[in-house]
Amino acid sequence: MDSQLIGVLMDSTLHSLLAAVLTLPVLIGAMIGEVASPVLVGWGGVVGALLTYRYRLIGLYRLRYDSVEGPMRETFIRRFGWTWVAVGIGWGLPIGLTHAQTSPETQFIGAIVVIGHGMVSMMSFSAYLPIFWRYTHALMGSVVLGLISSAIWLSPGMVDWQDMALKCTLLAIFWLLLILGGRRLHAVHRASLELQFSNQELIDSLTQQTRASMRAVTAKNRFLASAAHDLRQPVHALSLYADWLATEPEMARDISPRILQSTRAINELFDSLFDLTRIDAGNYKVKLQHVDVQRLFADLALQFEPVAAAKSLRLRMRAAPVMIWGDPVVLRRILGNLLSNALKHTRQGGVLMALRRRSGVWMFEVWDTGVGIPREHQQAIFQEFFRVSQHQGTEDSLGLGLTIVSKLATMMGYQLALTSEAGRGSVFRVLVPAFTQRAEGDAAQPAVIPVA
Repeated sequence: MDSQLIGVLMDSTLHSLLAAVLTLPVLIGAMIGEVASPVLVGWGGVVGALLTYRYRLIGLYRLRYDSVEGPMRETFIRRFGWTWVAVGIGWGLPIGLTHAQTSPETQFIGAIVVIGHGMVSMMSFSAYLPIFWRYTHALMGSVVLGLISSAIWLSPGMVDWQDMALKCTLLAIFWLLLILGGRRLHAVHRASLELQFSNQELIDSLTQQTRASMRAVTAKNRFLASAAHDLRQPVHALSLYADWLATEPEMARDISPRILQSTRAINELFDSLFDLTRIDAGNYKVKLQHVDVQRLFADLALQFEPVAAAKSLRLRMRAAPVMIWGDPVVLRRILGNLLSNALKHTRQGGVLMALRRRSGVWMFEVWDTGVGIPREHQQAIFQEFFRVSQHQGTEDSLGLGLTIVSKLATMMGYQLALTSEAGRGSVFRVLVPAFTQRAEGDAAQPAVIPVA
């Protein structure tokens, strides 16, 4: 905030400098012939030199500090803040040079100059209070000292002490008004900057929300387009098989498996879409309980054994006698999708699913000897309907299995990791939180569930 206030101060300094440049010849002209020439020349030369130096400081600020915010601007003020004090003293000295020694008109002009510079300081320097205090106190302090000095230099009989007291009182009131007005204007400057920052933050927030909404709309459009495309194929195939069956009933033995395959594809797509919708909407209910990992693996083995046997693949599962605190439906969905994905993309060799403990952390692992995933696609495969182009084994994939795995893992607080090499296979790892427990000691050996 101070850096911004210094910026406002420096933006106003040029206007105060212009007012001082216009005032200087007027005041010198009024004092010519009434103030000693050496004194007048000395004062005018010093004030003129200060104004020139301040003009160069403004150029230096514009060149080096205007585009840089932060401590650099405060360093500039600490280094050159004395110039405001010097200029304030310079504009207060004419009161001491003219009081009771010049014509009333000249004294009046000097008073107007002091009042004008006091008002200019309040308008231009109040943005940054330390500079405003220095300039105002230097200006008014030099005026008071000038009045007192002029009274001392004059003979006692020439001093009107009542008039002096009245002038000092008026100066004190004006000084106080300058201080109060400067504080009020400073509060206005600060409130204006805070409002500006608040508006900028609001604009940035709205911009981010708009971009997020646009990304969400784009993703949803892509999602619907892909879903419609994937749904159209099995529905179209189902209609063709139905027409074929209607025209050639004797082909029912050959057509029925194809109809069942298309129906299964439609159900799988709808199940995946419903899962994604429930997860995104926050309506996926989790029921935590103790899950027997060996029994869970046995159920998965029973489900995927025919799939592996049909492709002549070896399916192995290794599970320690562990009870895990979690949702059995979510775990079955995560591991089932990983197994399905591994079997679908493996043409020879086999698939291994295991529960292992590393560095005190339990993790599920699914290994396959499939086609692997290129490095450039290892992040994108978790997006909806993403399928690697010209990738063997993705022709019948919906591109939703890994998306559901990622979303469910995030929902449960699991960490999902992938290691893969194109042409050699992949390893998916699901790291479960530390609150899982073993039912038996750590020395128990993993049990092997033989599958086809």
